[in-house]
Amino acid sequence: MSLKCGIVGLPNVGKSTLFNCISSGKAQSANFPFCTIDPNVGSTNVPDKRLEVLTQICQPKRTIPATVEIVDIAGLVKGASKGEGLGNQFLANIRECDAILHVLRCFDDGNIVHVDGSVDPVRDKEVVETELQIKDLETVENRIKKVEKMATTGGDKEAKKLLNLLQRYREVLLQGKSCREVVPENAEEEQMAKDLYLLTNKPVMYVCNVDEASAAGGNAYVDAVRAAVGEDNILVIAAKTEAEIAEIEEYEDRQMFLEEMGLEESGVVRLIQSAYRLLGLRTFFTAGADECRAWTIVAGDKAPRAAGVIHTDFERGFIRAEVIKYDDFVQYRTEAAVRAAGKMGIEGKDYVVQDGDIMHFLFNV
Repeated sequence: MSLKCGIVGLPNVGKSTLFNCISSGKAQSANFPFCTIDPNVGSTNVPDKRLEVLTQICQPKRTIPATVEIVDIAGLVKGASKGEGLGNQFLANIRECDAILHVLRCFDDGNIVHVDGSVDPVRDKEVVETELQIKDLETVENRIKKVEKMATTGGDKEAKKLLNLLQRYREVLLQGKSCREVVPENAEEEQMAKDLYLLTNKPVMYVCNVDEASAAGGNAYVDAVRAAVGEDNILVIAAKTEAEIAEIEEYEDRQMFLEEMGLEESGVVRLIQSAYRLLGLRTFFTAGADECRAWTIVAGDKAPRAAGVIHTDFERGFIRAEVIKYDDFVQYRTEAAVRAAGKMGIEGKDYVVQDGDIMHFLFNV
């Protein structure tokens, strides 16, 4: 999968610290605006307890987890849509990402400067989103100029459909809202929307970066963000503390540190899993004595497409898929036992792969 999740936000909110926690890439982290100029790109493993269980059962020679690409993008400031700061570069980099992790500073620290002089995560959120909306409005209006004549005087049916969608985008943008407020009416509109690459049409998760004391319960800043965007869209993490935890080598020592903070698992684990889901990605497995592996697909992919993730020949010559549900495999422990219990599914080309399926493909080329 080549889908990427971009970490965005104002300067000095903890983006690069967070990136260093979750990614194999290592970004510079320092106390001055625009410490990050060129985007840092890293790939990180997606923690999945199901893969751990399959490994315990199969005892394979190797285990390969799914991965997700994370991009640390330069900080944005007011006026970015007009080129202020590193605005043009920032907007170009975020356009290339498929989803957004929007980091908000939710901690006080007099030693770390804030570009606007005070801590206010809701204001910061609106600064970034306003700049993205302004740029999207510019993009939408330019496209309207190009297709309007074709739609009104040329009678181009496709142009009419695109114009209708663009006009709906313009309406919400002029209201100070994001393009994701517009729901495509059908699959054709959904594809047109993707082809526009609008910045505010990308799925977003708000990451509240807090101090260590607020990692478990949050704080007043987090409460303000919750009131602004809702509970489902946010994730609370103490990036600086997570960076310290990442340096601890022993698993037991890391868990002890987390317990002292009142956490059951690392915020980094939750963040990586959230990024994976935010991108619309799902996992199926192959499991055996040689290898247990997590494979990445897009939600809604059918069996031949999943087969093609393993090898293009598998998709080209797809015959059928043998499917075991994860819970059944855990219960019966072997493929032979699953088959004997009548729990092996035989699926054709129209089967939509479910998250957690254990699959074996039959093909002929």
